[in-house]
Amino acid sequence: MNSLASLLAGLVFGLGLIVSGMANPAKVLGFLDLAGAWDPSLSLVMLGAVAIGLVAFRAAGRRPVSLLGHEMRLPTARQIDRRLVVGSLVFGIGWGLAGICPGPALVALGMGQPKAAVFVVAMLLGMAGFEGLERRRQAHAGRA
Repeated sequence: MNSLASLLAGLVFGLGLIVSGMANPAKVLGFLDLAGAWDPSLSLVMLGAVAIGLVAFRAAGRRPVSLLGHEMRLPTARQIDRRLVVGSLVFGIGWGLAGICPGPALVALGMGQPKAAVFVVAMLLGMAGFEGLERRRQAHAGRA
């Protein structure tokens, strides 16, 4: 049942990214180009996603288990620290340069877009680099 629910959720998410235009780097770059030929159409996608997310997280916070019976594990951190700000900046710069973020990159890769393949490889290298730095940081903190 869990695999089927995961498959259906992934299909709905991927189809939503395709239909909304979020898997099209040119459309995303047009949305991010506030000083040029700005395309505001993705604003509605963003507003819809935020609204649904707010309702879903509020409802999930009231439940001890998910609809499939698993323990609810919602984020508990509330502070804004340097790591969050730097990570957000790196994410935003990458999104602005490529017009792709991780979810739509996987959808675009499945659609056979060459730019997505380059992005996914760079994303995986970045994730591996972060893991290496994080392990090094934790090892250094353990010695101190």
